[in-house]
Amino acid sequence: MSDALVLVEVADRVARLTLNRPARHNSLVPALLDDFHAALDAIEGEDLVAVVLAAKGRSFSSGGDVAALAAVPRGARRDYAGQLVGALNRAILRLLDLPCPLIVRLHGLATGGSCGFVFAADLVAIAPAAFLAPYYVDVGFAPDGGWTALLPERIGAARAGAIQLLNRRIAADEALDLGLATAVVPAEQLDAQIATWTAALATKVPASIAATRALLMPPWRAAAIRAGLERERAHFLDVIETPQAEAGMARFLAQRDEDAVGLKKPA
Repeated sequence: MSDALVLVEVADRVARLTLNRPARHNSLVPALLDDFHAALDAIEGEDLVAVVLAAKGRSFSSGGDVAALAAVPRGARRDYAGQLVGALNRAILRLLDLPCPLIVRLHGLATGGSCGFVFAADLVAIAPAAFLAPYYVDVGFAPDGGWTALLPERIGAARAGAIQLLNRRIAADEALDLGLATAVVPAEQLDAQIATWTAALATKVPASIAATRALLMPPWRAAAIRAGLERERAHFLDVIETPQAEAGMARFLAQRDEDAVGLKKPA
């Protein structure tokens, strides 16, 4: 359905899931993650070459919707955040458990917890202007979305820590160098690049593809990631109702509003 927050299309054995909350930069709210899980349910059992994750609008996803979170009264915010981060964690684990490769079409920014979709991907096509960024230490949240459960094993703990502690962007070329992206291509060529990959995957033996993915995710690794994501959720809940988080959300939203009316240029 066109009003769904995640659109699903299956053609030529490729499932395409599209985040569809462009007016809010595809920021994560419970309803979007509910639709994400429904989309995964819809393609479960399909004979697929790959799953492609894309997004509508200027951004891939700006992570958790800070305005929606700030609007939840203190006292109820912890429960809301627990549901949100829990649903995101389950989505990441389901993507990691797919029997076919996950391809991410990263045409714009990915920040906060939505970067977990990128960290879980097998192949990532990124546009030159796209980037990843954490933002946790500026807003007052604890990392979620695999910033500590997935990223350190991808790029090393020291690099992952420096990026998060300094709230530093990972630009497209750096993402390629770090192995977080597979190809940097002009935005208008992202679909062509992905089509090249899916065409190549379609020539491979499905059982071998599935076996390769299974062997790359042995039980001990899956358990460690699951435990790491749960630790992220627990720490997120520990800080979400603190005065520091309250003040950080207010700063973030004030800066966003100033940028929107042109009072300040984005950094």
